[in-house]
Amino acid sequence: MASRPLRVGYVPEHFSTPLYFASKHFGLDVELLPYPSGTGHMITSLRSGEIDVGIGLTEGWVAGLGKEDPETDFHDLIPSKSPSYQIMGTYVETPLCWAISTGSKRDINCVADIKDGKIGVSRIGSGSYVMGFVLADSQGWLSSSSTPFENVPLQTFEKLRKGVNDSTVDFFMWEHFTSKRYYDNGEIKRIGEIYTPWPSWQIVASYQVANDNRLNDLFEKIDQGIEYFNKHHDEAVKYISTELDYSEEDAKEWLKTVKFASKTKGVDIAVVEKTVDILTKAGVLKKGSGLLPKSMIQ
Repeated sequence: MASRPLRVGYVPEHFSTPLYFASKHFGLDVELLPYPSGTGHMITSLRSGEIDVGIGLTEGWVAGLGKEDPETDFHDLIPSKSPSYQIMGTYVETPLCWAISTGSKRDINCVADIKDGKIGVSRIGSGSYVMGFVLADSQGWLSSSSTPFENVPLQTFEKLRKGVNDSTVDFFMWEHFTSKRYYDNGEIKRIGEIYTPWPSWQIVASYQVANDNRLNDLFEKIDQGIEYFNKHHDEAVKYISTELDYSEEDAKEWLKTVKFASKTKGVDIAVVEKTVDILTKAGVLKKGSGLLPKSMIQ
């Protein structure tokens, strides 16, 4: 009996365009499963065996692994001392611009206004959650006795937009170009931004498939999709502006800001070490606990 295709979780945004090209033009033989709620949701699904591979945000993957103690956390699911997933490859080399948003009619007009406020996040452990700590650190708001903001999980981008308008939360953080359409139509307003101090997207695989030969084909096909993306920007703009939630103008502007990895397989441990250092400084991770960077990658 033939083995089932790998189940690959991804975020159905503009960054997924090379995956679409890999499927359309190069026969990428996987089951692509959209996760609009983001990296935190994919971590849960990797640990429960619902997906085999995830393509998501660096800070989310590293934060998840940095809190793992495989000997106790997942002993009923995975072999002792094995992480639930490992970072296997690099997808996007450029940093991510996280826009900081609030409700269009809220009396919140700058980053200083959100101190001690309620932050909307997709899930605890997601990129939108982790970057709240990084933002607080950049503003000097971290305290050893409390978290910088009250975190309110709202799952989806749509619910986050609703949450800032009905005052469930005061602000949320999401990728700039995904948010921009809703600044333009007046649904939400932008009060600031913060960039990740690391390459923004990585590819991970669950412990069950970390040594599966099918991963080699996956990386090869994604590389081909990226190469095609780089050579066919017009086709990319058409796909993004017709199949995803972006204008043609925004798609063209985004293309100027993004660089995908030419060879996706493999991870620079220095990137993981830097991410761990910053997340530890920001209070997301605790020094001396969780997995070391060398155990997070393969």
